[in-house]
Amino acid sequence: MMQNVHLAPETDEDDLYSGYNDYNPTYDTEELENDTAFQQAVRTSHGRRPPDGVTRPMTAVRAAGFTKGALRGSAFDPLGQSWGPAPPLEARNEDSPEEKIRQLEKKVNELVEESCIANSCGDLKLALEKAKDAGRKERVLVRQREQVTRPENINLDLTYSVLFNLASQYSANEMYAEALNTYQVIVKNKMFSNAGRLKVNMGNIYLKQRNYSKAIKFYRMALDQIPSVHKEMRIKIMQNIGVTFIKTGQYSDAISSFEHIMSMAPNLKAGFNLILSYFAIGDREKMKKSFQKLIAVPLEIDEDDKYISPSDDPHTNLVIEAIKNDHLRQMERERKAMAEKYIMTAAKLIAPVIETSFAVGYDWCVEVVKASQYVELANDLEINKAITYLRQKDFNQAVETLKMFEKKDSRVKSAAATNLSFLYYLENEFAQASSYADLAVNSDRYNPSALTNKGNTVFANGDYEKAAEFYKEALRNDCSCTEALYNIGLTYKKLNRLDEALDCFLKLHAILRNSAQVLYQIANVYELMEDPSQAMEWLMQLISVVPTDSRALSKLGGLYDSEGDKSQAFQYYYESYRYFPSNIEVIEWLGAYYIDTQFCEKAIQYFERASLIQPTQVKWQLMVASCFRRSGNYQKALDTYKDIHRKFPENVECLRFLVRLCTDIGLKEVQEYATKLKRLEKMKEIREQRIKSGRDSSGCPRGRRDGSAGSDSGQNCSAGSKGERLSAQLRALPGTDEPYESSSNKEPDAFYVDPLGPQIERPKTAAKKRMEEDDFADEELGDDLLPE
Repeated sequence: MMQNVHLAPETDEDDLYSGYNDYNPTYDTEELENDTAFQQAVRTSHGRRPPDGVTRPMTAVRAAGFTKGALRGSAFDPLGQSWGPAPPLEARNEDSPEEKIRQLEKKVNELVEESCIANSCGDLKLALEKAKDAGRKERVLVRQREQVTRPENINLDLTYSVLFNLASQYSANEMYAEALNTYQVIVKNKMFSNAGRLKVNMGNIYLKQRNYSKAIKFYRMALDQIPSVHKEMRIKIMQNIGVTFIKTGQYSDAISSFEHIMSMAPNLKAGFNLILSYFAIGDREKMKKSFQKLIAVPLEIDEDDKYISPSDDPHTNLVIEAIKNDHLRQMERERKAMAEKYIMTAAKLIAPVIETSFAVGYDWCVEVVKASQYVELANDLEINKAITYLRQKDFNQAVETLKMFEKKDSRVKSAAATNLSFLYYLENEFAQASSYADLAVNSDRYNPSALTNKGNTVFANGDYEKAAEFYKEALRNDCSCTEALYNIGLTYKKLNRLDEALDCFLKLHAILRNSAQVLYQIANVYELMEDPSQAMEWLMQLISVVPTDSRALSKLGGLYDSEGDKSQAFQYYYESYRYFPSNIEVIEWLGAYYIDTQFCEKAIQYFERASLIQPTQVKWQLMVASCFRRSGNYQKALDTYKDIHRKFPENVECLRFLVRLCTDIGLKEVQEYATKLKRLEKMKEIREQRIKSGRDSSGCPRGRRDGSAGSDSGQNCSAGSKGERLSAQLRALPGTDEPYESSSNKEPDAFYVDPLGPQIERPKTAAKKRMEEDDFADEELGDDLLPE
């Protein structure tokens, strides 16, 4: 390799040598401080430093925070510790406009957040108040910003948030006009980007107001402003449009919307609504195709096999147990349950119309379901088919359909046997009901409905203790089984364990707050516990739930009557009569109430109603005639008695009243009625002699003045004095088969008194006084009126 050779100039050997002696290249580093030449070079040559005492600005280190170099010879202090403590921070001026704006903006944000939180907690009024307050403060903030900064520096995002939240809270509080006005303010402001999407919310409000034309208009306007890349948003708006068309009855337009959705992004709601639309227009083939599309909608959930451990690895098993019931798994269950609900509802809707009979339609639906991902639903559809037979009262077909499941898997077998047990129980075939209840329990011991049915069959046989055990087991398997809890309360009532029964019904009331049956049972238990105040309180709650229940109203009236509060009792009895004017007990009480209060005219309409309900009972017509007599309408009373005599010619009481009235008025018919009365007396005497041996063992001797009377028809012996309650007198009214004894031979029978009881005397003529005597039977009939 060639090397460059530097040739030195030609010199003398001596020159070269001498020069070498002048410059010694060997340095002694220990003597540098004493080397004057080196010290001079250091001070003057490198960097051209200025003389001592003159500092040079170090601009290169200003970015690191150094402002000025220290004087030469000073101590090195890069952290500036020798400078002392830092000066205090400058105090913030809270009165400055910028600081006021900043604080006000923070307060507006806090109010918006508080409004949203209150809405999520269900306090809609508080949410609206917070939203309004945020709106007021935001307007003040805008005015202050305009005074301090330029208009383009206004926080548009904050203004949008405040207005949007205010509109949402108006809508949540059903203040739709205010909500629409607020949305209009947002939509018309061109400075808000993408504000046109809020027209969807405006369309929703018009839909709630049933202004369907405007709802469709705003939905379409929102659809036009949403780009095609937002596919999911557009699908949702089109679904709203389709639902609105269904509400307006425009099924063809609705079908177009839902068909487009099912072709672009099929989902369960759109598929179900498409079936409804075709059902409305009666297109059978389209219904079938739509049902198949509904079943083909992908659920996008994991299979149950994913949650089954494939190995014995403890770590894998732990992970599977952790995800088996996490939020994602719960969401998958909810989605699957919703899909099954839509499919079941659609099948029950179209099955009766897609074929010649509902049974054939159900069979077609079952076959389609079996070929899909919902194989388990096929059995449920078969059971629904049996229930449809029940609704059509075709019990034989229902039983045959359910018996087909006896050889299926245990879950389906238990459900079918439970329904069969219930059917036989309704038909009072308790042996068959018990047999199928046993089959249901054996197939699935954890089926609460099966255990409840088994308890019902045992209850029907009178074994209440054993029935209670079945109900308890049903509750242990499913604490929310309200049927078992209700039945165990009834069982405790039968066992006279009232405290336990009350506890059961109160627990049930906590679950079913507005159940009329539960409220009535609680009131009934308190009544059995002789606590009328609590019974009345719970009956009042019952009436608030079912205000037209005549039985509850009459029950409450009876409790007030037993407590002596006649006015409240009348109010509830009258309400009961108004809702159900055919209850004899209520009619009887109202008539007795008006007689007690000396308003016989008003009592007439109730006894006439009773006579229409029970036309074969003579006592109601006798009461009507007595009311006419009490009210002073003697002619009407006489006509009523004559009408009664035509209907019941062998009624002794009617003849006695006719004889007395005709005698007092002076009518010629008195002899005719007296003859009939005499003949009936003789016939009844003969009849009484024949039935003496069959009289009641407590038969009282007839013809005594002590108010007792014999009766073979089960009537009370005591006649009831003038101080007895009127309701007791009404119940003691005589029938047509009462034995009658001639007053010409014996003392008058005190049993035959005025059905209305004693009457307050009023100053009238002697004839009227005689006609209004308390007891018609207090005097004997004259012998001149009774021919031999």
